Amino acid sequence: MGFLRKKTLRREFDEKLTEQLFKQKEEWNRQKKLVEKSLEPSAEVLYELKVAEAKYFFYLREAKQRNLKISRWK
Repeated sequence: MGFLRKKTLRREFDEKLTEQLFKQKEEWNRQKKLVEKSLEPSAEVLYELKVAEAKYFFYLREAKQRNLKISRWK
C-alpha cells in the first residue's frame, strides 16, 4: 500500500515540477528579450534576468536528477 502512495506522490510532484520548469523557461526568455530590446538595461532588469536564469537552471537540474522524461520540450 505504501508503495502505491509513494508512486502517486512522485507522479504528482513530477507533473508540478514540469509545469514550473516550462513556466520558468518562458519567464527567462521574456526577461532575455526585454534586456535585448533595452538600450541601457537598468541594474534591476539585469538582476531579474539573473534570478530567472538561476531558477530555470535549478528546475532543470532537479528534473535531470529525478530522471524526468519530458515529452513536450518547447
